[in-house]
Amino acid sequence: MTRWSVSMHYTYTLFLLFLLKIQCVFSYSDYLIGLGSYDITGPAADVNMMGYANMDQVTSGVHFRLRARSFIVAEPNRKRFAFVNLDAGMASQLVTIKVIERLKQRYGELYTEENVAISGTHTHAGPGGYLQYILYLVTSLGFVHQSFNALVDGIEQSIIQAHENLRPGSILINKGELLDAGVNRSPSAYLNNPADERSKYEYDVDKEMTLVKFVDDQWGPVGSFNWFATHGTSMSRTNSLISGDNKGTAARIMEDWFEKKEGRVSYDVESHRRVSSIITDAYGKHQDLLQMASSLLSTGGETVTRMSSVARRVRSGFRHADKPSFVSAFCQTNCGDVSPNVLGTFCIDTGLPCDFNHSTCGGKNEQCYGRGPGYPDEFESTRLIGERQFKKAADLFNTAYEEIQGKVDYRHAFVDFSKLEVTIDGQDGGSEVVKTCLAAMGFGFAAGTTDGPGAFDFRQGDDHGNTFWRLVRNFLKNPTEEQVRCHRPKPILLDTGEMKQPYNWAPSILPVQILRIGQLVILCVPGEFTTMAGRRLRDAVKTVLKEGSSYGEEFSVVIAGLTNTYSQYIATFEEYQVQRYEGASTLYGPHTLSGYIQEFKKLAHDLLSGQATDPGPQPPDLLDKQISLVTPVVADMTPIGTAFGDVISDVPQSSKFRKGIDIVTVKFRSANPRNDLMTEGTFALVERWLEGRETWVPVYDDDDICLRFKWSRPFKLSTRSSASIEWRIPETASIGVYRITHFGSAKTHLNSTHHFSGSSSALVVY
Repeated sequence: MTRWSVSMHYTYTLFLLFLLKIQCVFSYSDYLIGLGSYDITGPAADVNMMGYANMDQVTSGVHFRLRARSFIVAEPNRKRFAFVNLDAGMASQLVTIKVIERLKQRYGELYTEENVAISGTHTHAGPGGYLQYILYLVTSLGFVHQSFNALVDGIEQSIIQAHENLRPGSILINKGELLDAGVNRSPSAYLNNPADERSKYEYDVDKEMTLVKFVDDQWGPVGSFNWFATHGTSMSRTNSLISGDNKGTAARIMEDWFEKKEGRVSYDVESHRRVSSIITDAYGKHQDLLQMASSLLSTGGETVTRMSSVARRVRSGFRHADKPSFVSAFCQTNCGDVSPNVLGTFCIDTGLPCDFNHSTCGGKNEQCYGRGPGYPDEFESTRLIGERQFKKAADLFNTAYEEIQGKVDYRHAFVDFSKLEVTIDGQDGGSEVVKTCLAAMGFGFAAGTTDGPGAFDFRQGDDHGNTFWRLVRNFLKNPTEEQVRCHRPKPILLDTGEMKQPYNWAPSILPVQILRIGQLVILCVPGEFTTMAGRRLRDAVKTVLKEGSSYGEEFSVVIAGLTNTYSQYIATFEEYQVQRYEGASTLYGPHTLSGYIQEFKKLAHDLLSGQATDPGPQPPDLLDKQISLVTPVVADMTPIGTAFGDVISDVPQSSKFRKGIDIVTVKFRSANPRNDLMTEGTFALVERWLEGRETWVPVYDDDDICLRFKWSRPFKLSTRSSASIEWRIPETASIGVYRITHFGSAKTHLNSTHHFSGSSSALVVY
């Protein structure tokens, strides 16, 4: 071999090695991705809603359905994790425990508490009673098994879907500012943070949305998840219809928007209403439509199968057996002090702005409310804030080009926050060790917020309390002197950490978790971080990642709030001193945030170094201790000579309604919605008569924002009830003949139920 040949052989060998090195570097971008979605709506009657702690706010119908949306990311033959986003107030430790148990039974050790994260959107319009600690069960009259089971079943099914959909694909990331979907509801507390720290930021709330886009190698885009901070409180504390609030609204708009892009459904982005693509407007004159409608009268109640409400769902017609449905989730982050009521706070008695420091009107908190962009219509505010998030997400989705590349990894630990030693910077330039406290709630907690004020004479920013409520508090539990000192300046109203009867009132052991896909790092926190608290946590973790990365990688760090369990709020040390609602609801004292920062820095160190993390103490499983005082459904009845599903109040015969303007309302004889949750089914349906085929086709169901299912009865224990279905006819509705149908399930005697349906007379839309 000549010297030239040797040289060329050597060069060729180096070139091959270089190609192999490139392959090794980019092998991490070869992910398996899978997405899933499942109904978690829960009981639509008689159950207190989780969020506002208002005992009068009890479910009585559906605005639109709730869902669990999941994505799984895996490296082939390596690590994986599952992230679940819930249309729910928050995650629950007990729900998380039971979901993990089911996944282990099905998949062994493939999915565990270490690599499964379950996060809530923080809607305040979902059924409660599914958390395991007494503090969160008082207003729901204890534990509600139906709420709990709907969540556990739905989360499991969404993860199963995602697992079965796992296919090779890529993940893109994009970021952008959304300026008009959130304001700070505790600005006086935010202003107590150091001026030099505040000067780093243009706004007093986070305006950035971070979106990840999932692209299947064969099918193209199959979903997206994004994180943006704004509370799920567009729906008020007096609303009784189950709703995913603004984030659930945004998710539905975006999923339908994508389906239209794919040509599966005729859909108008601005009106957010879906219409079956098989329907046309080839009907002719209105008189012909009226004549046709006059011959299609109400059907009366009839017995049907359980599958009827499922088969008639609108979305079922858009699914392709060989292609997964598009899944879009709008996730929650550090929303602690961020309100969607962006017009400001005003006194409902005078119309004047509320007091800045205490959010009161004449010294009282009950009159101070925030106003959403659709004020005074809370449904319109919900739609508008949802639409704003959707529009930003759609823009980020369409312009996402940065590909996520790198390994999949995670770290998880349980930490006892009731007695955590935390090292902080000392005033003399050194360091000092402080401790967190047993959980306790302050007086400002009972004042509520401008999204949902409290009652009596409580007010935000109260760092003293008053004698009367101290006496009431002492009747429940008089805090020890050590507790009082530990929580100072918080005046303790509920000493939940020391209240153990009949079982624990508040959590002490909490999960902390980090998920990583390449340059994206998700910090899973079991509570609501305020804006500045979230910024400090993100910055601390970013610093660890940057210093520990040998390649100087740039990481995108997001906070997934209300994840795996719930432990109220996390305010900064400075905000805690002010004792507005968020500070008064920071359970473990003034150093709670410092404790989180310390523990997440440990996880980040372990993540980068490849070291195992100490799992910590296990939280309790309190399912066997739960007490429920919710009255069961005994029986349903109708007047003699009538049937379930009969129309009580019909549309006028041969009536006409204008699209985009009119509302159609039909009232049916009904039964308690708790008899059957209609999971993946519907209580309400709008159908259109398809001429030529002589059949009714579904066009709107109770997952549509334009259709509202309202259930009522004469008095609480009445066996008779009715369902009113309201259809706000969208501008995009086709001209034609329609009817409204109600599905339900009646309990006629002990543990015996039958399903029924009924339909209105036909009406003309023009």
